[in-house]
Amino acid sequence: MRTVKAHGAVNETDPLVPLTIERRDAGPHDVVIAIDYAGICHSDIHTIRGDWGPVAFPQVVGHEIVGHVVEVGAAVTRHRVGDIVGVGCQSNSCGVCAQCRQGHDQYCLRGNTQTYGSVDADGTITQGGYSQAIVTREDYVVAIPAGLDPAKAAPLLCAGITTYSPLRHWAAGPGTRVGVVGMGGLGHMGVKLAAALGADVTVLSRGTRKRDDALAFGARAYVDTTDPAALAGATGSLDLIINTVSAGLDIATYLGLLDVDGALVNVGAPAEPFTVPAFSLIPARRTLAGSTTGGIAEIEEMLAFCAERGIHPETELVAADAINDAWARVLSSEVRYRFVIDTHTL
Repeated sequence: MRTVKAHGAVNETDPLVPLTIERRDAGPHDVVIAIDYAGICHSDIHTIRGDWGPVAFPQVVGHEIVGHVVEVGAAVTRHRVGDIVGVGCQSNSCGVCAQCRQGHDQYCLRGNTQTYGSVDADGTITQGGYSQAIVTREDYVVAIPAGLDPAKAAPLLCAGITTYSPLRHWAAGPGTRVGVVGMGGLGHMGVKLAAALGADVTVLSRGTRKRDDALAFGARAYVDTTDPAALAGATGSLDLIINTVSAGLDIATYLGLLDVDGALVNVGAPAEPFTVPAFSLIPARRTLAGSTTGGIAEIEEMLAFCAERGIHPETELVAADAINDAWARVLSSEVRYRFVIDTHTL
């Protein structure tokens, strides 16, 4: 075992504090990664606050991880010491169920191992990327292409893939009218990726302060969702909506923005259930769906796509002693658009 410095939570309510955590020694198929950068995802906050269920403390979060390989197990063939690599939301799965065999390890039928907050194979609770190092099975470590800036790439491993996966699954591209609800960490990546795929993108966001950014990221239209007239004017105008917000919405209103056979896909996960009137779906054969992150193969596809197109998240680099302030700014929507921790400062 090795010990590393980290920043984590000791309960649901107090600020994050410096911690020391243990990492296992490298097994034959393990990669030891010195973490250089870790993105701050709103999911980190939801998890610690208990919004999605009980948490085992102490807990170190962070599933947007970029670093460099410092050691590999004897049987590792995919990565070498010195490689720039990343780890996303999942760090293991059963590998044998129907979903895993199809490359959809994010939907492992036995439940995949999340990078933090999961029970690992050895019975310990996984600890995430707000730390100096991590040990991960080689199959769940991805290479960061040379065309991506490592200091900016970490959010692609959650915010990027979480929006890319449904865009690909629902075949967003030329001729597709895509709406993105929310212009935060996930939403701004959804806009960039949908536009790069050739879709006609509309941003649906509260107020107008992010309108210029939305258009700069590739959106062709912007709807202020606090303006009833603007929402009414968008009725039936979209084929696909990616909802990135984790707050309650009037789902019927957003379903009404879809054309016949349109789909509203939730990637944001509010803590409370929402109500869906049947007649917001039935008359236009609309679909209400959900989507999680992507499997490893799809993450690699997404990274290659972003490297080829020069797509990076909009990030602000923060030191470890600013993590609690960064969390407060995430909660007040004062970040444009993703915080990344410089883990060298731990």
